[in-house]
Formats: sequence, C-alpha cells, structure tokens
Amino acid sequence: MSETQTQPAKRQRTLVGKVVSNKMDKTVVVSVERRVKHPVYGKIVIRSNKYKAHDEANQYNEGDTVEIAEGRPISRDKSWSVVRLLEAARVI
Repeated sequence: MSETQTQPAKRQRTLVGKVVSNKMDKTVVVSVERRVKHPVYGKIVIRSNKYKAHDEANQYNEGDTVEIAEGRPISRDKSWSVVRLLEAARVI
C-alpha cells in the first residue's frame, strides 16, 4: 500500500452482559452469557465468562446491562471498556 491509502478501520469486538460487581475503583466486572449446544447431548447450555471493564466515572451499578468493547490493555487483566448502558437495574 502506498502512503496516501489508509487501511480500513479494524472492527472492534463488542459484547453485552450484566454488571456483577462494581466494588473496584473505575472497574466493573461484567458477566457475559452465551448459549451453546452440547456436543454430545444436543441440549442448549448457558456458558458465561466474566470480563473486567473500565468505568471511568464509576457510574454503573450491579444488575445494569451494559455493552463493552475490547481495546488496549489497561491493567494486567483489564482490556475492555464500558461503551454504553443498555438497561439500568430495576430497584425493588
């Protein structure tokens, strides 16, 4: 490629999950669930992973549904950032 041409922007990976902890400063733990078919029995099973995501303003609470995006590493095990709030937790 020549210097005048620019490479297309790399597509950023995003996930949707629920905040399960906000006890750390500027960090939330987001649990992302996915539905997978069991390889032998064929039943749909729910698998989940937890991701630590950067929350600059400490504005997200437990139970909120948020969208997170992958980025450069911020700390040893935090390379995701919260993009936006999809649904606030319902307070009973």
